[in-house]
Amino acid sequence: MENFKTNLGLYASAAGLFVLELIKLAVVAGATILFVRYFLFKPFYVKGASMEPNFHEHEYLIIDEVTYRFKEPERGQVIVFKYPQNPKEYFLKRIIGIPGETVKISEGKVTVYNKEHPEGVVIDEAYLPPELKTVGERVTVLGDSQYFVLGDNRFNSHDSRGFGPVDKNLIVGRTWFRGWPPSKMQLFSTPAFNF
Repeated sequence: MENFKTNLGLYASAAGLFVLELIKLAVVAGATILFVRYFLFKPFYVKGASMEPNFHEHEYLIIDEVTYRFKEPERGQVIVFKYPQNPKEYFLKRIIGIPGETVKISEGKVTVYNKEHPEGVVIDEAYLPPELKTVGERVTVLGDSQYFVLGDNRFNSHDSRGFGPVDKNLIVGRTWFRGWPPSKMQLFSTPAFNF
């Protein structure tokens, strides 16, 4: 009987240590997941058709929130940002103009003026269908921390043509990975431009 009580006590002690280790593991895993979720990568669910043909409704993206802490956003990157007129809403658009540039939209073309090209360069957007035109007439001069963004679906996008430039402090991050649907899984890179 004495032996039985000793063994029972050992089992209870071992079970208690096992439960304590499980709790520690759950706390560490939870803290790690929260850290990654809120400071490094954020999931984003695509709504609407403003980024077609490159992004479609119901796609699931992972947004990199770290890169822009160390380097500036680049032309061509697709970003998630807080809508300037209602920061509770999040938009997905492509950066076309960067700080200090002037962006002109006229006759279906996008022209960028900067120090390197004071005469302006019509940008070649190879990620869009060749027949797609950018509708509207607008000239926007960008400040030191402002970006001009456009949706890839130029006929069906509420973007900088309507609400103006986006300040850097509103940018959440850049699209890094498409995880859904599985047939379209993809890591994203910055497209090359003609200047």
